[in-house]
Amino acid sequence: MPLVHAFDPPERFVVGTVGPPGARTFFLQARDGARITSVALEKQQVEALAERIDELLDEVMQAAANTALIPAVAPFDLVDNNPLEQPIEEEFRAGTMTLSWDLAIERIVIEVFPFTEAAVVSPEQVDEDLEEPEPDEIFLVKLTAGGARAFVDRARSVVGAGRPDCPFCGNPLDPDGHLCVRANGFRRREPQQP
Repeated sequence: MPLVHAFDPPERFVVGTVGPPGARTFFLQARDGARITSVALEKQQVEALAERIDELLDEVMQAAANTALIPAVAPFDLVDNNPLEQPIEEEFRAGTMTLSWDLAIERIVIEVFPFTEAAVVSPEQVDEDLEEPEPDEIFLVKLTAGGARAFVDRARSVVGAGRPDCPFCGNPLDPDGHLCVRANGFRRREPQQP
């Protein structure tokens, strides 16, 4: 039986980072009273989760059978720009994530499972009937629609606060520049602030 870190709903559910741009570690973090759970994940996972939550809420809003009150934008009183709770103790690194709408309780349900090498499938295994191992832990969060919209806004803000993009190739600029593929290997630098 896996250990389930369940928050229904959490007092706080946010994404945040530790470290400077270019070397940031992203965390999903939920708090309920003194209980805090932090799960590490990749920037791309944050982007995908935020995008999918937003899409799911829009789909629920437009559904004919929907009776839930779904805000189109994050309610002002749910905006959370505070830093992550300290100390940050990583429970696990996120692998697979699932997302659904629970009609009975009118909440977004997010399940995050630990990354395992067993979940990685090689091209020659695609057609095989593989059995996924039972996870040791699950991070389970049930959010109100307003809380989910606030999470999406913060996630987009956190992702956007990273390194600026190169105006030529779109890749992130390090403070000391990068070898730009569009500039035939010349080093492009981050614009200096006056």
